[in-house]
Amino acid sequence: MRWMGLDYGDRTIGVALSDELGWTAQGLEVIQRRKPEQDLERLEAIVKQYEVAVIVVGLPKNMNNTIGPRGELAIAFSQELEQKLNVPVHLWDERLTTVAATRTLLEADVSRKKRKTVIDKMAAQLILQGYMDANMKR
Repeated sequence: MRWMGLDYGDRTIGVALSDELGWTAQGLEVIQRRKPEQDLERLEAIVKQYEVAVIVVGLPKNMNNTIGPRGELAIAFSQELEQKLNVPVHLWDERLTTVAATRTLLEADVSRKKRKTVIDKMAAQLILQGYMDANMKR
């Protein structure tokens, strides 16, 4: 059973997958958003290819714990995913995941150009790992 983590943004969707044992999350890819139907088709292909049983979508909350417009979009997206893919979808507070991903890449001395291509994938990895750490009994 694999879990999939998503960092849902305006222009991209970062995708991460758990290992087969559900212990660690690894970044998989960044989907360049085009049309909602195409985005869903790509996610459906990933779900089938990797036999994903659970999807975790990052929920961008405000620092005061309220949900703003970006959070509302993430909620609507997660509901559409669950309906179209017939896979349970959970929301996970993603505050500061992009900041943490950026810091990690800066510490690793990754160039600005390379950071742009992997930041969303790394944010998805942090979302998924955080959810798994909090919800898996080992």
